[in-house]
Amino acid sequence: MGSDAILYTMKTDSDLQIPFAWEERRPVLLEKCLYIPSWGQEGAHLGPGIWRQHEVFADPNLPLAIEFCSGNGEWIANMALSHPHLNWIAVEKDFYRAKKIWLRLFRQSLPNLFVVCGEALSFSKHYLEDHCLSEAWVNFPDPWPKRSHAKHRLIQKPFEAEMRRTLSCEAPLTLVTDDERYSAQMTQVFSSWKGNSSSEMPGYGTSYFHTLWLEKQKQIHYHRFTHGSLD
Repeated sequence: MGSDAILYTMKTDSDLQIPFAWEERRPVLLEKCLYIPSWGQEGAHLGPGIWRQHEVFADPNLPLAIEFCSGNGEWIANMALSHPHLNWIAVEKDFYRAKKIWLRLFRQSLPNLFVVCGEALSFSKHYLEDHCLSEAWVNFPDPWPKRSHAKHRLIQKPFEAEMRRTLSCEAPLTLVTDDERYSAQMTQVFSSWKGNSSSEMPGYGTSYFHTLWLEKQKQIHYHRFTHGSLD
């Protein structure tokens, strides 16, 4: 069966299951989904470039785009549908949200979408090759608003270093948030990159949080950065 033929098979919520007990957790490639559990020590990762090695995309030679913190997948599913010239990776650490993205993938027949259930930095570190990304997005990451919890935010220097390593020269990184303090932190973390910020982004698309915050008349902050070199 070809790599895209499975897209015509209707999936249900029960079709995507973790195939082992928590005590036996390990990275595993499921059907169009990479599951990377968290654990106290490094595990046997499957290695970079799995979307080419295991034919998870119908055309593995398309440029690669990624969204971290994909939530229920509304935004990235629409992007995969409207931008078929790119392969898209949705990264979401919550298994039940990742499952929702996986269901969208099959129900909308998206051969250029692949789901990762795992933590963003861990996936980037172990599965993304140098300069392999043509664009990257982080849409409404958890702001961890309490000062004592701010250390858990994704947008910090380790993430910046990974984006510098994995994005190709002049490839854009777009960060979107409704949180004023997190917006300022994004600008500070990527202060050495070329970039611009705005309160609007034509053609951005839509997502659950994007719609919710606009309805509540909250200001959305859009930041776009490029590192501009392969050093």
